[in-house]
This record gives sequence, structure tokens and C-alpha cells, in this order.
Amino acid sequence: MSEPYKQRFPWNLDWNLLRTFMVVVEQQGISKAAHFLGLKQPTISAALKRLEEHTGRTLIIRKPNEFSLTRSGQVLYTECAKIFGSVSQLPSLLDLAHAELRGHVAIATTSHVISEHFDAFLNRFSNRHPQVTYSFTVSESDEVKTIVSQNRASFGICLLHGPSTPLDSMILYREYFGLFCGKRHSLFDKPEIAPEDLQGEPFVAFQTEAEGGPLEVISRLRSHLGLANNRRGSSSSLNEIRRMIMANIGIGALPLHVAQQDVGAGHLRQLPPYDDLPLVNIYLISNPARRQSDAEATFLSACMAELSAIDLVERTYAAEG
Repeated sequence: MSEPYKQRFPWNLDWNLLRTFMVVVEQQGISKAAHFLGLKQPTISAALKRLEEHTGRTLIIRKPNEFSLTRSGQVLYTECAKIFGSVSQLPSLLDLAHAELRGHVAIATTSHVISEHFDAFLNRFSNRHPQVTYSFTVSESDEVKTIVSQNRASFGICLLHGPSTPLDSMILYREYFGLFCGKRHSLFDKPEIAPEDLQGEPFVAFQTEAEGGPLEVISRLRSHLGLANNRRGSSSSLNEIRRMIMANIGIGALPLHVAQQDVGAGHLRQLPPYDDLPLVNIYLISNPARRQSDAEATFLSACMAELSAIDLVERTYAAEG
């Protein structure tokens, strides 16, 4: 067969001929096949002739008291049986697709992930699939990557930095970081605060602000402003950084949209600079080598589809107003 003919073959073929041929083989004769299908014998003979013309091959040797398949006929019958088996499975597969999704989704996350878009997706997904359950564990970003790499969680939400990893990732959202002090700090009630007022001030920092870490941009900002050389406190937890800022252990960096409520309540005050602030990506990561359950695969594909449809600018959070 020429290549163009091979390409046209499945489009030009009457697939009913394959079913008829399969029945002829299994019934070991045209008359028995006609009885089985409730058709007249000439109809079956004509169908077989059309199939042989279409394939360009003799499929069945028909002689008095003899019925046998040619080599081409045997190959075609084997493929017809496979096709029939696949079609026979369709009702069960469709029933399975219609069945209620069940399973568990385990997410390892860095601390204080706040994303209105991700929360809205969780709400929609949980409403659509009420039999799916969830668990969230909080760890440092490096530990989140390890947990996902070792298949101890379905997915991870964390910071990424440095060499590429074998994990798949997408930007879940982006957040701006600013510097803050608590109301116990001497700068809190000062009418106007200039960048030079921060020189020499003690600070607290996330562990990932170290050189080469995903929050190194904050370290560079502190260095540019001339804060103290040594950190006075550190933590991998945003809540504990917030606690140390409020206790006046030192000035610290927080995501603007996370700190907004404390600023409004009078617990924190944002410090300069107010423009060109560090912008950090928060990623949703997954392990392509993981054999995902139906619940995990559905969750990941739905999450990526829904969030990717939202412009990244809209998924970039800063303090409102």
C-alpha cells in the first residue's frame, strides 16, 4: 500500500465490515454468520468482498467443505478482536468516568501560604468532588521539595531557587515583601521615616534569606539599607518571624498582603522603601515520576488549568489600597 492510501485507509473504511468479518471467522462460515447477525447470506458475502477489495488482500479461502483464513486474514482477525474488545469496554469506562471521584490529596506546604485564587480553587474542587479528602503539612521549602521528591506527598507549595530539579512546577502566585516593625519599636510612632533611619537596626530573617536561598533578594535589600550585619533572630515560620517583629527583637520582612491585616489593626508598620520591593514566586510542585491516583491527577490538572487561565498579574499580591 502507498503511504497516502495508508493514511486514508481508516477514513475510507466502513468499520461495520470489520465486525462482519470477525463474526464470519468466529462462526466459521458465511451462512452461519448471516444467521447470527440476522442478515441474508448474499449481504454477508458482499460485505466480505468489499473488505477484501478495500484491503487489497484475500482474507478467507472459500472452497466446498473448506473454510480457512489466509495469513492476512488471521492478522486482520486478531486486530478486529482487539478493536471489538476495546469498544466493549467503553460502557464500563464511561461508567467509571461518571462515578464519584474518591481518594486523598496530601499537600506539603511552606508556612503561611495565602492565595485567594488557590483557596477559591480548593472550594470549587471540594464542592465538585465531596468524597476526596485532604491533608496539609507545613515544612521549610527545601523540606517540601524533599517530601515531594520522595513521594511522601501528592504535591508541594514552596519557594524555589538555584539549580533546576526533576520536579514539575508552576507559579501558584507571586507576592511582594516589605520591611516591618512592631508597635514596640521606636520608629513605629515616628511621623516620617526615611530609609537612612533603618541603618544599624537589628533584624530578624527567614532561614531562606541566606545567600543562594530563594529569599536572598530580601537580604540584598537589608544590605542596601545598611541594617545591622548580624541577624538577631531567624525562623522558617512566617508566624514566628511575625512574632519576633512584634516583640521588637528586630525589623523583619513579610509579604505585604499577609501583613496587611496587622497593619490595619495597628500591630505592624511598614518601613521604607515602598517601591521596587522584592517580588517572590510561590510554586506548586509535583513529581513527574509519581504514579498519581485518580484524585491526585484530577486535582493537579484542574488546578493548573484553572489557575493558568488567570493572568499572573492578577495572581501577584500586594497590600490593597
